[in-house]
Amino acid sequence: MITLEDIKKDPFIDTCIRKGNEYLGVMGFTEHGYRHINLISRIARNILERLNYPQRDIELASIAGYMHDIGNVISRYDHGQSGATLAFHFLSKMGMPAEDIATVIAAIGNHEEEYGQPVNSVAAALILADKSDVHRSRVRNQDFATFDIHDRVNYAVEHSYLRVDGETRTISMELTIDIEICPVMEYFEIFLSRMVLCRRAADALKSHFALEINGAKLI
Repeated sequence: MITLEDIKKDPFIDTCIRKGNEYLGVMGFTEHGYRHINLISRIARNILERLNYPQRDIELASIAGYMHDIGNVISRYDHGQSGATLAFHFLSKMGMPAEDIATVIAAIGNHEEEYGQPVNSVAAALILADKSDVHRSRVRNQDFATFDIHDRVNYAVEHSYLRVDGETRTISMELTIDIEICPVMEYFEIFLSRMVLCRRAADALKSHFALEINGAKLI
């Protein structure tokens, strides 16, 4: 069985990750490199572990989390679709079983809010993990005067955590936001569609989604 460690050792996958993050930096996007993908891989694994999903689903979630942004090496736009196509090529070449490949590429192809759907448990875990990574450390632009709304919202988030309670089946996104940098309403202005997708993903995992900002429960 192909594992996350096998994926990390593949030089072609590694190149797609490195160069994709480099290209996004040129375009002014937030960080999508090793910090992001390793974090998403761990969170996706943790979600399914806490909700007592099968071990293979847990491993596939960690793989999908690590590979979900490889499509950025082609283009930022529709990178979920191009990433799924690349993943199919890489995983087939590595000898992953067809059933596992189908699960992973569906998750990668459905992780963006423009068209994503929690079509399986791995996809649902990836959606929740990816959308929870909103944080100051992701902002690469160091000139505050030139921040766009995405830079400002990410920079305002001082703490983010996705809490999974397996007993109550509650998945809570907990954020601490500096409201002097970004009002809470501005967060919703650009991330409302993400929160709707997160709620659908939690529903697919037979769980409840909650959003807490600065100690106040908003969803």
